[in-house]
Amino acid sequence: MSEILLFKIVLVLLLVFIIFNLGRALFVLVKGEGKAPMSQYLGRRVLFSVLVVLLLLIALGLGVITPNPRPY
Repeated sequence: MSEILLFKIVLVLLLVFIIFNLGRALFVLVKGEGKAPMSQYLGRRVLFSVLVVLLLLIALGLGVITPNPRPY
């Protein structure tokens, strides 16, 4: 497996986990019941969002991915 494919799989899994935590927070908000407070799920979402941004910046710095030179 190439490193770029592995990197993309990790990013997709992190994004799915972010969406899952956002959905759990919504469920706790709507139902009003839950073992864990809503802020726990939102905090995880923020933490993994920061992790995704850091991984993207590290991959850009190492040359694993390259930005689009002409975005339009």
